[in-house]
Amino acid sequence: MRIVAGDFRGRPIAAPKTNGTRPTSDRARETVFNILSHAEWAPPLAGARVIDLFAGSGALGLEAISRGADFALFVEMGLAARAALLENISVYGISEKAQFQRRDIMRLGAMSDDIEGPFDIAFIDPPYFKQLVPRSLAGLKAGGWLKAEALCVVETGADEAPELSGWTVRDTRKSGAAKFWFLSQA
Repeated sequence: MRIVAGDFRGRPIAAPKTNGTRPTSDRARETVFNILSHAEWAPPLAGARVIDLFAGSGALGLEAISRGADFALFVEMGLAARAALLENISVYGISEKAQFQRRDIMRLGAMSDDIEGPFDIAFIDPPYFKQLVPRSLAGLKAGGWLKAEALCVVETGADEAPELSGWTVRDTRKSGAAKFWFLSQA
């Protein structure tokens, strides 16, 4: 796995040494970021503040920083993923642009004062077929984590159809076993 474009283009991404994570492929990230870069409804990446839930290796947030985002908050519970993510932040030398929180995403609560937010873009990549998307979206909204015009990029299984009431689907794309949903608040 490598960063696809931007300042860190071609640099490797350390991934957790466990079967508990499923990193977003280079090709899928390229598709996602091409859409984010060209869709008129997407907030600009340059200067964006992003949150990466179920971050795993942090590939989505790292790609966003590589392409001009000002800040990424990585939220992850897994210990192996945490080790890989912290290694990536260190190797890339982006500790001033990145923050890690080990936090239960299903219990996000209100955004704390030590986090500068709200966020322009949220990446949500939970385990497939566990019905975690609606609860993740509700937690972000209820806790004040998102700007009113924020975009959520959700990765699900290709055949998964999460409950998305209260959200406007801007676009969807399939990439192998994954499907990406681009959502804004309704």
